[in-house]
Amino acid sequence: MYTIGIDLHKRESQLCIQTGDGVFVERRIATTRERFTAVLAPYAPARVLLEAATESEWVARHLEADGHTVIVADPNFAPMYATRSRRVKTDKRDARTLCEACARGTYQSTHRLSEAQRHVRAELTVRETLVRTRTRCVAVIKAAVRREGLRLSVGTPEHTARKVAVLPLGDATRVEVAPLLARIAMCNTQIDEADDRLTLLAATSAPARLLQSMPMIGPVTALGFVAALDDIARFPSASHVAAYLGLVPSEYSSGERQQRATSRNAAIRAPDGCSSKPRGASCGPRIPPSPHCNSGRRGSSHGAVAESRSWRWPAVWRRSVTQCGARIHRITRLVFSTRHWRGSRNDCTTTDCIACMHDEMTDRTRRRVL
Repeated sequence: MYTIGIDLHKRESQLCIQTGDGVFVERRIATTRERFTAVLAPYAPARVLLEAATESEWVARHLEADGHTVIVADPNFAPMYATRSRRVKTDKRDARTLCEACARGTYQSTHRLSEAQRHVRAELTVRETLVRTRTRCVAVIKAAVRREGLRLSVGTPEHTARKVAVLPLGDATRVEVAPLLARIAMCNTQIDEADDRLTLLAATSAPARLLQSMPMIGPVTALGFVAALDDIARFPSASHVAAYLGLVPSEYSSGERQQRATSRNAAIRAPDGCSSKPRGASCGPRIPPSPHCNSGRRGSSHGAVAESRSWRWPAVWRRSVTQCGARIHRITRLVFSTRHWRGSRNDCTTTDCIACMHDEMTDRTRRRVL
């Protein structure tokens, strides 16, 4: 069987093909389906190794359809590049290194998301981009209003146009903020449409529905958690899930320098009501604003003080990450503490595990009330 290493790029990719007698054939082709089929068809079936990248999924699926065995490797796995020189880096050397790593087996394959979860991640990314765009527009409008010696009243971003309309702004300032108000109105409509799509996706997903039955879990949080893990059976324990989501301490120390921090991973997503929202506004219907929680627990006066203090930067970021980490830890530990998971972990599906988690949480709540 032939061994092939592919260094993928947006327009052109570098190939390195190792034949049965150890001869290397190097080619540079356009990153298109037609060229991959035309160049690699004579070598089918072959073992193909490529790095995880933006183009890796569709290339892997296309090559698998042509009869090749495709391995999508983790580019952060250092032993895979053991034979590559650090002095000179070229696409040919990278493709040769991948080909040799495929022949030796010194690679670490990555998990490939299912088609459904890739769609969910794309929807979540689109919604997050719209929310960030609206937040940026609101920030610019607030700066323009403050230059006039005025301030916007407290409220959600959806009502920014109404709050600006009641202010005695000059004609020049109104002309300046008019495009931003139009953009905010467009973002509001698009965010509402994205929320409707996410709500429909959460309603059609059994794991997401079960997650939403727990307190303070909305559609965005449920879908983000399910999409991040995809197949929960690939994690042996809740600690592995926390490490995968970046909720574990990390250290980068050398000599006298010691640097400790909390690891952050792109797979984690701030829950509803904790991302790009001012003063406790909620992205989902099931997430109560955090200041209300403080008010009910410590009294109205303490809750008002907590609200005024907690939404100061960088306290808002710390609070979002803390709440998200606490919720994710609570979910994962409930998942891995269920009787179903402990009894038959290898036969579990994501839906089965979350169903058992929901039953376990219901039993705990009932025992606590009784």
